[in-house]
Amino acid sequence: MAKFDVEYLKLCKKILSSGVEVENRTGMNTIKIPSYVLEFDLTDEFPILTTKQVAWRNAIIEMLWFYQAQSNDVRWLQERGNHIWDGWKIDENGKWTAMQNVIAEDGKLVKKEVVRQFPVEYAHTIGTAYGYIVKKFQLTQKLISAIKNNPTDRRMVMSLWQNDYLDTAVLPSCVWNTMWDVTNNELSLIVNQRSCDVPLGLPFNVTQYASLAHMIAQDTNTKATNMMYVIKDAHIYVDQIEGIEEQIKRGEELEDIPAPTFELNKDIKDFFMFDNSKELKDVKMLNYRNHGKINFPIAK
Repeated sequence: MAKFDVEYLKLCKKILSSGVEVENRTGMNTIKIPSYVLEFDLTDEFPILTTKQVAWRNAIIEMLWFYQAQSNDVRWLQERGNHIWDGWKIDENGKWTAMQNVIAEDGKLVKKEVVRQFPVEYAHTIGTAYGYIVKKFQLTQKLISAIKNNPTDRRMVMSLWQNDYLDTAVLPSCVWNTMWDVTNNELSLIVNQRSCDVPLGLPFNVTQYASLAHMIAQDTNTKATNMMYVIKDAHIYVDQIEGIEEQIKRGEELEDIPAPTFELNKDIKDFFMFDNSKELKDVKMLNYRNHGKINFPIAK
């Protein structure tokens, strides 16, 4: 197995064995632990799971939507065959609707249809989240400039959590903060996540932030070396347990598959020039073998 598989399945087993079942806004209970930390040596292997298939192109395209295109328009993703944000898209009238738990007068959670009205100019977007924040504060540009011009800067932070824009975000950013460091020309980062859907979100997020690190390193002529991944509220939805148990079984019973090799087009020296089409022409995942898909339900 890839080293990420080993650590990932260890986390899954911990959640299932010692986690606590709790209610939440989606109406589907989770089994959760309060926190967890993963660490990746990006010089050793690229972190992507082999015990299940990860749609790595969709993961990297979503990352480029945030940090390169700096867009909150879901149609940008849909044009690339990527539909992971369809359920959070504000409609043409500025409305977003979902079945969620709300607090009733007796203090208990009751599931009902929630309708939120946004400014009409936010139609087709996810509101003031993710790419909106990156663009408004020019987070990517400022990070790259700091790495190139002031690599010992201790303020190299990209924060997607901006209190003034939470009320007009359909879903406030789950991965909300990255902190970057350059030491001896080695680029490392800490990723902070406030809420983590372990079966669906975590495999995507780890792969895309490792990709981001390698792309930023290539732009800034540094070497991506280490990624620490800090999770608050690591959870598995109760309707995902069967799938996770299958994935754990694969890790115990099926043949070991090594991690693939991640490769970027070496001619691209500008982060904003990496191809973001559906084909993702400047990124290769060489010899990515895996044990196939596991379909996990999505909670809104």
